[in-house]
Amino acid sequence: MGLYKQTICVRHDLKMRMGKVAAQVGHSCVMSVLPIESINCPLRILRWIEEGMTKIVVKVESEDELLSIVEKAKKCGIATHLVTDAGHTEFHGVPTKTCAAIGPDLCEKIDQLTGDLKLL
Repeated sequence: MGLYKQTICVRHDLKMRMGKVAAQVGHSCVMSVLPIESINCPLRILRWIEEGMTKIVVKVESEDELLSIVEKAKKCGIATHLVTDAGHTEFHGVPTKTCAAIGPDLCEKIDQLTGDLKLL
């Protein structure tokens, strides 16, 4: 594995269908690195792409746990993207925070926040 990775934390308590989980994870991955076309693209994103874009998908048990990880990542200077689903196909029309991409960044920085979480 390379020096860089991204971890996507998915709320397990929502009991989403696998297709929904896949879509939410996809949203978080893409939105976290969207500025790659920019001349100012951070080197960490380019290195992560060059290394094969390692992604680890883990589960969290609640919205509170998800938000806590996102806040800790921000305080550590790690890029994040929190996905809020509009609720059109699940969640009865209620916007719902479903998952968050943490990184990409150095593996050791990501592991400090998400290394103890179980794989989805």
